[in-house]
Formats: sequence, C-alpha cells, structure tokens
Amino acid sequence: MLTIFNTLKREKQPFVSIEPGKVRMYVCGMTVYDYCHLGHARVMVVFDAVYRWLKASGFDVTYVRNITDIDDKIIRRAAENQESIAALANRFIDAMRADAEALGVLPPDHEPRATEFVPQMQALIARLEKNGLAYRAANGDVNYSVRKFPGYGQLSGKSLDDLNAGERVEVGNAKQDPLDFVLWKRAKPGEPAWPSPWGEGRPGWHIECSAMSSHLLGTHFDIHGGGQDLQFPHHENEIAQSEGAHGVKFVNYWMHNGFIRVDDEKMSKSLGNFFTIRDVLKKFDAEVVRFFILRTHYRSPLNYADSHLADARESLNTLYFTLRDVPPEETAIDWSAPHAARFRAAMDDDFDTHAAIALLFELAQEVRRSRDARLAGQLKALGGVLGLFTRPPEVYLRAPVGGTDESLSDAAIDARVQERLEARKKRDFATADRLRDELKAAGVLLEDSPQGTTWRRG
Repeated sequence: MLTIFNTLKREKQPFVSIEPGKVRMYVCGMTVYDYCHLGHARVMVVFDAVYRWLKASGFDVTYVRNITDIDDKIIRRAAENQESIAALANRFIDAMRADAEALGVLPPDHEPRATEFVPQMQALIARLEKNGLAYRAANGDVNYSVRKFPGYGQLSGKSLDDLNAGERVEVGNAKQDPLDFVLWKRAKPGEPAWPSPWGEGRPGWHIECSAMSSHLLGTHFDIHGGGQDLQFPHHENEIAQSEGAHGVKFVNYWMHNGFIRVDDEKMSKSLGNFFTIRDVLKKFDAEVVRFFILRTHYRSPLNYADSHLADARESLNTLYFTLRDVPPEETAIDWSAPHAARFRAAMDDDFDTHAAIALLFELAQEVRRSRDARLAGQLKALGGVLGLFTRPPEVYLRAPVGGTDESLSDAAIDARVQERLEARKKRDFATADRLRDELKAAGVLLEDSPQGTTWRRG
C-alpha cells in the first residue's frame, strides 16, 4: 500500500484518497520574474515523479501547479527592464515550460495564473472578513488575524509565540500582530490594481493558492506539495485562509521536498553559487539532471556539484549501455516479477526513487549477465515510469554535452571513424591513434568491440 510522509503529522501514513480511485493534487509553482533555478527543477521533477507513480498505480489524477504572475518581484523586475508586467511574465512562463519539457516533466492538468483568479481571491477574502478573521488596516490593506485562527502553527509544529514573521511577511504598524499577513494590498501609484470592496489594490501572495486550489480541486483535497521553504509561512497561511473561510479540513497529505545545496553550501545569489536550469543544461544533458535529482530521496537534501552531475552521467550511461548492448523487447511491466515487485515496493514507500533506481541497476546487471531481451524490456519500462530512457540509446549517447565540439556533426564523426577503420586495416596505427585522439579532444569517445566501433559524446 502506498504510504506518504505527511508533514502535517510528521510521519509516514497509508494513503487513502478522499474519492476512491481519484487523487486531487496541488503543487506550488513558480513566480515568473526570472529563469527557473535548480530548486525549481527539483520541485518540478519530484512532483512529476509523484504524478507519474500515482497514475501508474491506477489513480485518476488531477494535478494543478500554479503560476504566480503578479508579485512584488515581478513588478520591480518589469520596471527595471522597462517592459510591461505581462510581457515579462509571459516571457518567463515560456522559458519555464521549455525547461520543464527538457527535463521530461509532464504538463500538469491545470496551470492557473494568479491574475486569472482575482475574483475568486476577493470572494475568499470577503468570507474571511465575514468570519471575523480578516480586518481592514489603517494603511488600506486587508490583513489576516492569525491569533483568531485556533489551528495556526499546526504545519510548522510551533506555537504562535515561537513563530517569527517569515519570508514575505512584512511587519508594519498597520498590523494588529507581527504574524498577521496581508490578504489584499492597497494600490500604490504606478502598480497594477483591481477594483475591490476594499478599494483599488491587488492580492497578497498567500491568498492566491488558497483561491486557485479550492476553485479547481474543491475545498478539501488529497495532496498539497512544494519546496521545504514554503512550509512556513506560505503553506501555514494557506491552511489558515482555507480552513478559516470554508470551515473544513483543507488538505489530507502535505509533501515537501528538501533543499538544494551547492558544494555543501546553501544555494544563494549572494554567495555566487546560484544556478539556473539553463546554466546546468549547458554542461549536462537534461536527462542526466533528471536522473541526478531522482536518485536522491525527495525529502533528503540534494548537494549539487559538477562532479556529482558527472557521476550521475556515468551511472545513467551504464544503464543506457545495457539497453544498447541488449536491445529491449517492448513489453508491459510484469509487476509480479521480482525486480518489478521490489520497484513497486520502493515507490510505494513514500515515493523512494533512490531505492527504485538502485533496483534498475540490479536489473541491468541481470540483463548483462543473461542477455535476455525481455528483461531488458522490463528495465526500459520501469525506467519509463520515472521518465527515464525516453530516447534510443544511440541517440542519448550521441547527444551533445558540455565540453564537446557541437560543430562536429554525426556525419563528420562517422566519416572520421570510417577513416580510422581504413587506417587500421592498412596497419597504419599512427594515423588510427591520431584520429582517435582528435575525436577524444573534441569530446567524442570511441569504443572498439568484436562487433565493430561505436562512438558517443562524453
């Protein structure tokens, strides 16, 4: 049976969906003011794996991942660039989708934009005001009164007195309590604004997800996910807003993926170790990045370093070598087979992709030993559940990677390989060695075997 580590309960719990056979899942998406970074990549890939496994397990899944397209950072960046907020947001939404596609991330079923749901946000704020949980501040904002919601702190596991005003929570004199947070921001000159019962303004960040999730998934749904950094205050505030407005439990299972560190330090622009997905894809194949993310359990910290990506590349190469040398027979997964059964058990244990990938290597070893095409087919199919092995081995192994000469076409490489073969036939080993060395310098590795010579970019 599938178990999920529920952040709300701080333990693994058997997963029981609200509606039998169906799962409704919401994941906090990106604020689109810049290119996506490695932390975004982890969120996208982790919950893509969750989405894929729920579907592979027979669930009818409705997956929502939102886009924040109105925010202080977006407004500030658009002003700096002297472009419209819409143009900035659309440009980075396109970039985000291109990055996600490169990483093999399936599109969610719904990808709502915050600016499309302002009426729903206003309706939710009005309910909170009616329920005595929201108040109009002297500065024109509408704030949430945290101490009037009895369950506040349940997700972070801290008492109100222990909690500090967290990220994006601005402490100001207009608030009745430092922990109170803004639901509706009064319009400032030159900023985008919408008419509302509280005057011209725009929504606060936290109210966006409560409104979009309840509209698309209902007031009570199965899974809510996001990065660990969102646990407090964002997700804590979502619970307060949603349950305070509707009077029912908001979410059954809360999932949070761990942080990404760079060379054992926190990734930060100020430290100069901040990498966008596009930075990394200049050096490494996108499937290698996906594999690197999935071979660590989603709740564990993930340490990025070029050496770790290089190790992931060699490991993924090993699996692709197996599929190249033992061409797989296309077949459905036999879940009763030993390796597949253990793979299922790993994924059912809180989506343990680390253990599942270890099973792929065990199966690959058996494939190499037995030369069994059906087993190779199982290897390919199980990897496919995780979004791996999406290309034929020859295509993957010949794909350009960082450090290779991309101007050297496949045809040009084939010609060099043939030239080297002719030199070897003539026992002109000096020319053969020179050609091998020239290709190696261009990032192309040759592999000689009784069946002939193959090459790959490496």
